[in-house]
Amino acid sequence: MIQETTNTMTRLQTLQSSVTWYHVEFKAEILLDTYSGLLSEQSIILAMNSSFVDPLVQFESQLQIIELSFRKVFSMPSLSTVKAMGRTSEDTEDLENLYQNIFNIFEDTLLILVSKDFYKIQILKEMATWMSEDSQYQQERAMMVITRVLIFASKRVKKYRSIDAPCLGLLAAELSLFCSHNDPEIIQQAMAGMNYVLYIALCQNSNVVKFRSSKPSEEGSNIKVMTSGVESLAKMTQGEKTKIAQSVGQILLPQLLTDFVWTLLKKLSSPNNKMAIEAASLLKLTLEFHAQKITRVSKIVEDIYEQLCGNPSPMMKSVMLHVISVLTRASPKKVIFQLMEFPVPADKTLLLLWQAASMESSVASEVLKTILLILKGKPGEIEETLGEKRRFSLDATNMMPVAASQALCTFLPVTSYEKVVVKLFPEFLMALLLQLSYCSHHLKNTARNRPLYVRDALKALLNCSGLEEVDKALEKKNFWDQFSQVMDHQYGIHLIAKTLSECNFPQFPETLHYVYKIAVEGPRRSEDSIVTIIFFAELLNNFFKESLPEEFLVLFRNWINDSNPSVGKMSLQKIASMAPVFSEIESVCNLLLPVLDAFLSKEHTVIIRAMLTLRNILSKLDKKIYSTVCIRIASSYSPLMDHVNSGIQCMAIRHFGELLMDMNHYNWMLKHIVLGSLVPLILFLESKETRIVKACRYTLTICVTQLKWSTASLLKEETYNFESVVLDICNNLLSSYESYITDLISDTLGFLGSSRDFLKKGAIILVGYLGKSGEHLLLRDEIDIMIEVIERLTRVEDALIKELAEKTRKLFKEIANRMSSSTIKQTFRKWVKMFRTKKLKLIYDVASIRTLEGNEIEIIKDSLIESNLEKSEKPYRVTKENYFNESLYTV
Repeated sequence: MIQETTNTMTRLQTLQSSVTWYHVEFKAEILLDTYSGLLSEQSIILAMNSSFVDPLVQFESQLQIIELSFRKVFSMPSLSTVKAMGRTSEDTEDLENLYQNIFNIFEDTLLILVSKDFYKIQILKEMATWMSEDSQYQQERAMMVITRVLIFASKRVKKYRSIDAPCLGLLAAELSLFCSHNDPEIIQQAMAGMNYVLYIALCQNSNVVKFRSSKPSEEGSNIKVMTSGVESLAKMTQGEKTKIAQSVGQILLPQLLTDFVWTLLKKLSSPNNKMAIEAASLLKLTLEFHAQKITRVSKIVEDIYEQLCGNPSPMMKSVMLHVISVLTRASPKKVIFQLMEFPVPADKTLLLLWQAASMESSVASEVLKTILLILKGKPGEIEETLGEKRRFSLDATNMMPVAASQALCTFLPVTSYEKVVVKLFPEFLMALLLQLSYCSHHLKNTARNRPLYVRDALKALLNCSGLEEVDKALEKKNFWDQFSQVMDHQYGIHLIAKTLSECNFPQFPETLHYVYKIAVEGPRRSEDSIVTIIFFAELLNNFFKESLPEEFLVLFRNWINDSNPSVGKMSLQKIASMAPVFSEIESVCNLLLPVLDAFLSKEHTVIIRAMLTLRNILSKLDKKIYSTVCIRIASSYSPLMDHVNSGIQCMAIRHFGELLMDMNHYNWMLKHIVLGSLVPLILFLESKETRIVKACRYTLTICVTQLKWSTASLLKEETYNFESVVLDICNNLLSSYESYITDLISDTLGFLGSSRDFLKKGAIILVGYLGKSGEHLLLRDEIDIMIEVIERLTRVEDALIKELAEKTRKLFKEIANRMSSSTIKQTFRKWVKMFRTKKLKLIYDVASIRTLEGNEIEIIKDSLIESNLEKSEKPYRVTKENYFNESLYTV
């Protein structure tokens, strides 16, 4: 029994020994497979180096193969484990050699790649990343490989004047985190690696090159000095994060330092809590010392925003907000511009970022100036900002000016910002008023609450500037509540200016100076002038009750002639409202001339506004000053008396009459203009529009009264007859102002080509009487021209016009026949007529013709009735042609 047990134990030991040996053989085969695989992969990688593949594609392919090799090599068991596999000392030595050769091949591959292309040092950064992602790899071995390759690279870098190693910042960040590892061996290797990275960065810095000598001996000594400097740095920085942060910031170029910071920032979201804490500590220290060297600030801010949206831990959130504060201190413009590019309205995360940015009181002035610059932009417009084009679109993701309005509510209440905003009050006030205009015009269909941001910003500005009284006054006027409704922005701007003036706001001098400055320099956009005019005029209207400085007058003159009709119209409107002030200016005539020039505008509303403004000023103007410009004003009305727009025409005619009434004591100055304006005043008595007829009667009555004619009684509605008026005026011209007749004939001929029948009829009658009264003043050639023009109207379809033209043609023919062909005889006849003038009599008797037209219509109606009853018999029809053929009036 005992012997059997002993045999069984022996067999088990033999079996166990064979299994162990099999296991050792199996492990050895794995090492051999790894070794052979590395040799194969090395040959592929080196073959790619000799190919003509695109460098980027080549690097990416090589990196993929190296990653596979890395995962195989550094997943192997430790050397002690491998040694334990050997049964004999020879087996152990073979396994150890094989093990070491595997690492050597991997390291050699990296050395060859870096020697051929320094850019491929980036592989070391990727190795450090793979190590940090998985702690199961042999991190000490991997760090040794990284350090050895860096030693090799630091020796190679001495031979080149410039190197391409853009990954140094990323690699330094990865190695710096390993400097806080739990394993002292890894810390030592990481520290050594950091030193060589910094040395390579020193060589990359152009400032180092100038210290190199052309002599080999001197160059070597310089390198030793730099190397010893890096070594002493290693002793200082070991285990001291502050020293690391300072050294990295001093040595790395700005773009590399940015990569360093960027990498640490990404590590804040690492699931490895210890790594995140170390990254946060290094990040804060680095930025404290060297934040001003960081580039791509906007990208970092954007990344922080995205990480904060991911709901990080409170500690990490605090670190990120601290980063924003430090970056704001170093690069306020870049941070603020990026913060304004986030979606509107601001979410909780963005509000946190704004609050973090507002914590840096030292840059309050720069921050507010940057926000002000953004506020001066127009939503939906492309603008040049800081040397680059920024898109101000209407979409919700990029409304920088609107975002700036909302951001002011966060920044202004901060104490340090309250002190700064006092100096910038006028600029912020005008910028917000412009935003009110933009929001009302361009954004009312996109988001109703966007004007509310302007409202809140205005309230914050007033309260932070010591103008709480103004805020309360606007509240009483229900101004703030109207923002949520459809409010006329022009009324809003007017009300703000008026309320500020009523409260005698202490910032008035600087505000007036700033508004005057932007008005003189010219706005960025023509439409901005409207806001400037409204606000500026209201300030002047409230603070200058008696007189106005001359320089302000120049501004209004320029605005009147602005290319934007809306600007001109608004300027004229404000001048009208300030007429009492403007009328007291000594050089008011210099303002009246641009107003008269506005009569020539293509925009009808501008002309109407100019005429109303002119009347407002003239009603307050001293009569002596008035008399100096009345001729120019009166002659400016004349072209408008036959304007195509009936509103303009009616107003011009009536204002001309009011001018004559104003200048009653100076009518001798205006007599020639009155006589020259008779033609349109007479012809439009027959207009189809009642308001024009009334205006013509009103003004013509004033004209004939001042000329001391008796025509006024004929213009009354109950006694009015067009032909009688024409006859009376022509008789008066013949007796008193016959020298004007030829000019009036010329003016009347111009109306014969009108498309309106009443003008043609009136012009035919008027030219007939004028021609008859002035026949002794006309030459044969002039009569022939008049006959030619009249003959064209004898071929029109309208029977009355046709017959009036025919009658006038015959009249002119008779005048022509009585004329002598001799120039001497014509002159003699003129002299005779001057002393033997005869009053004219009715020529056309249009009233009788119109009565005949009425009778004709009745006859036609009766004939139609009879034709229906007796279709076999057609009655005789009296027509205009029959009537005129049988009974023509003679002169």
